[in-house]
Formats: sequence, structure tokens, C-alpha cells
Amino acid sequence: MHMHPHGVEEREGTRNIAFAFWLNFGFTLIEIVGGILTNSVAIVSDALHDLGDSLSLGLAWYFQRLSQRGTDTKYSYGYRRFSVLGALINTTVLTVGSIVIIGRAIPRLLEPEEVHSPGMIGLAVLGVIVNGLAVYRLRNSDSLNQRVVALHLMEDAMGWVAVLVGSVVIYFTDIYWIDPVLSLLITGYILYNAVRNLLASMAIFLQRIPKDVDVEELQAKLNALPGVLDAHDLHVWSLDGRFLVMTLHAQVDADRTMRDLERIKVNIHGEMREAGIHHVTVEFETADTEVEGCEERLKDTTCDHDHGHHGHHHHHH
Repeated sequence: MHMHPHGVEEREGTRNIAFAFWLNFGFTLIEIVGGILTNSVAIVSDALHDLGDSLSLGLAWYFQRLSQRGTDTKYSYGYRRFSVLGALINTTVLTVGSIVIIGRAIPRLLEPEEVHSPGMIGLAVLGVIVNGLAVYRLRNSDSLNQRVVALHLMEDAMGWVAVLVGSVVIYFTDIYWIDPVLSLLITGYILYNAVRNLLASMAIFLQRIPKDVDVEELQAKLNALPGVLDAHDLHVWSLDGRFLVMTLHAQVDADRTMRDLERIKVNIHGEMREAGIHHVTVEFETADTEVEGCEERLKDTTCDHDHGHHGHHHHHH
């Protein structure tokens, strides 16, 4: 795969993310082994946290390169949705992993097992250093993607600080149930975020109206535009959580010229762009066309012959 030179900062950004990915991924493998050797579920939970981050880094990096491809003959909307797919894959992995770890940690609460605390301390120190390094690499970048990544790695570092404190306490006191408690806290946190992201990704795939969009308000704005008699059948969805798409029908006077319609359309696009919607498709119709015959009654399958037959619906039993 060759990179297209998208300007230095773009390449720099990709390099930083690649660096953070390999650093995290390599370290995750060390941790999983270390967690098994020290018999610590807390270390394994943190390993899962780091695995999740390296996965999302790797996927984000790959899908970001894909999404820069723009539209082609296969994907008319371009590749923006692939980033959502990445999030979906990632959160699924994390959810399954969390459930497995919780299944291991709960028995440990009831019957604490001995853990090797010096080993845990060593791994935790390493964890703080590795994630600290990655954060340091990404700290002063402007790309949103990298800032989000830095935030994640910051979280990881905090997770390791918690394990470090816990393992030092275990070293001096031999209170072994601290380990499963830490594990459950970390895993609970992972699970909470995973489920939240899962729901957000699902909402995008199911073309739910984006949270900050108020369709009625948009409709009122459209109806207030000169020349628009009635804007209806508004559909708004998001490709990737950021890029918004909208289609609508606009009713206009029958005697409008093409030039008038162009002007109305430019107004509609301008108004919607201010509302944050960048891709708008408008269908014009006059008062006497029945293009949307079916739209209001999507629920009713017998829609083709519904006009003028309202008399039938009135026999009360």
C-alpha cells in the first residue's frame, strides 16, 4: 500500500498513529504473558484495555486511509462509513473480552489467589512509561483523530497508575483481593465505554437521526424560505457520525421557472449548511403532483390505490 503525500502534517499524523499502534500492540502482548505469569487479573484487564486501544488505533489508521479515497463506483458515498465499521469491530472485541475477564475475576473475589506483586509493579511501571511515551508523541497534534487517540492513551496510563498503586499495596500487605477489585473496576470501565460506542455505531448504521439535529426546526427553517410552500418528507442521516446527509421534497408554485428553482435550491443548501448539513438533495414538486403519495403511509402496504378511497375506512364494526 503506498501513501499519497497529503502534505507533511497528514503523513506525520499517520506516522504518529502508526507509532502509537505498534508501541501499544507490542506492549499488549508482553502484558498478556506478564498477567498470566504474575497470576494477576488486574494486569490482564489492563492488557485488554491496551489491546482495545491498539485495535482501535490500527483500525482507525487503516480505515482513515480508506475513507480518504472518496467516492468510487462501488461506494457512492465514499468510504466514510468504514470508520464506523472499525468502531463496531473494536467494541465487539472489547465487550467479549470484558465478559471473559469478569468471569475470571469474580471467583477471585470470593477466593483470592496469590499474585506475584514485584512482577506486577514492574509491568505497571512499564505500562505507565509506554503509554506516557505514546501520549507524549501525540500530545501537540491538531488532528481530532490524534487528540482522541492521545486521550485514550491517557486513560490507559491512568489504568496503569491504578495497578501500580494496587500492586505496591499488595507487596506490603499481601491483601490479594485488591487484584480482582482493580480488575473489575478497569473491566467495568472498558465495558461501559464499549457498550456506549456499540450503541452509537448501531445508531449510525440504522440511520437514526443524529442527536444534535432537530428535524422539526429544520422543517420550519425551510418553510420560512421564500418560494418554498411546503418542505416535507425530510430524511437526515449520518455517514460516520460527522458527515450529515439530507433529502427532502419541497413544494413550489407551478409557474416557477427553472431559474427560480435554482435560486430556491441555493437558499435551501445555504440554510442547511448553516445547520451543519453538507450534502442536501432536493426534489421539487407543485401542489398538484402526488409524488409523495406513499410517504405518509409507509406503514400501509396497500398504498398504490389509497387516493380518494377514504370512504372505505369508515365502517365501524
